[in-house]
Amino acid sequence: MPGKGEAVTRRTKARSGEGSAFVLSRGVVVLFAVACGAAVANVYFSQPLLVTMGQDLAMSPALVGSVVTLTQVGYGLGLFFLAPLGDVADRRRLIVVQLLLLVVALAVVTAAHTAAILLAGMAAVGLLAVVTQTLVVFAASLAPPAERGRVVGLVTGGVVIGILLARTASGLLADLAGWRSVYLASASLTALLALVLYRVLPRHSLAEPTPLRYGELLRSTITLFARGRLLRLRALFGLLVFAAFSTLWSSIALPLSEAPYFLSHSAIGALGLIGVAGALAATVAGRLNDRGLSRRTTGIALALLAASWLPLSFTRSSLWALVVGVILLDLAVQAVHVTNQTLIYALHPEAGSRLIGGYMVFYSIGSATGALAATFLYTLVGWGAVCALGAAFSCVGLALWGVTRHSTPDPAAEAASRGDDRRPTSRRRGCRRSATPRAGCPGRR
Repeated sequence: MPGKGEAVTRRTKARSGEGSAFVLSRGVVVLFAVACGAAVANVYFSQPLLVTMGQDLAMSPALVGSVVTLTQVGYGLGLFFLAPLGDVADRRRLIVVQLLLLVVALAVVTAAHTAAILLAGMAAVGLLAVVTQTLVVFAASLAPPAERGRVVGLVTGGVVIGILLARTASGLLADLAGWRSVYLASASLTALLALVLYRVLPRHSLAEPTPLRYGELLRSTITLFARGRLLRLRALFGLLVFAAFSTLWSSIALPLSEAPYFLSHSAIGALGLIGVAGALAATVAGRLNDRGLSRRTTGIALALLAASWLPLSFTRSSLWALVVGVILLDLAVQAVHVTNQTLIYALHPEAGSRLIGGYMVFYSIGSATGALAATFLYTLVGWGAVCALGAAFSCVGLALWGVTRHSTPDPAAEAASRGDDRRPTSRRRGCRRSATPRAGCPGRR
């Protein structure tokens, strides 16, 4: 029998005929979440450090601004050109290789003594940070179908927490030991995670790699979205919710650093800790999706997202209103995001890396749109206009859900109604030994 310390245990022949299957322990799910958060945080570390970086390397303000731009561009390119490789390569090996290359990129940034080297390193960091998506897909593929929503929820929670805490962690480390210490610490953590994941993750995936050449792989990503109505709809939901998310988090420092608060950068960064509470609470969305309630979960979350902008609009007069708004917004965004990824993966598990990577391209577009529009509106009109923008993104998403909720198939609900969870039939939810068979249970005619 496997010991308690083993992170992954192996079952014997699965009854569905899928061969050897792996069962994720809670510890491995947490490891996936930590690795995801650590990888994606590298995209956001630089934001509080731009002034210090510019002074250290004698960079002009315009050149300093390109640090964030190049990191995001690298991440967007990685989503399209690297993330799909998870469907044709061994995911364990791909994850470890990408993490080790990320260590090299972080080392380049740490040692950079010219602007050109820094910018090249930051672009490479963004490109390789898409290992996050391979980790999410790998976790989803290893999870039993009946628990996939819960697993995706927990792992995706790590992503959101990494995004929220990146600025806080980088600000604190930079104050203690300089901006280079942020990337040195991240490189050390990434190397450690690569070693642990190499030892813990299963050597072979359940699904066979897709037999496509690289060019065909990229074209098939576009084809899948062109033909899949549910994929396009969920991608639009992702674009809108992350546009709202970015509208808040890219501009919230502006009113808090002015009258009447005049908060320090550390105090503003600590706001991410409040957002974590909402992100963690939203992991329940995965369990609701496992019960076939993805459509209802999406609607409730979008309604909460729209409602969150009411307390947020009172930020200038009440920090408590800000706290309530932040928790509601992060809970709603995370709930929609978890539901989106769970549904998208369930449609075509063999194309999970392509689908999640393609979906995240829409996420990036939404994030960039929200950030650019929010900072522009704040400078031009003020905080009220920023809240109106965020509410507009949220209400468009809610209206889109209202218009499409009856005309779009819900794979999670259909699977739940069929009892299609690939567990042994006698243990399907709601099935008990009885002389009278019921729908979805053995013996139903």
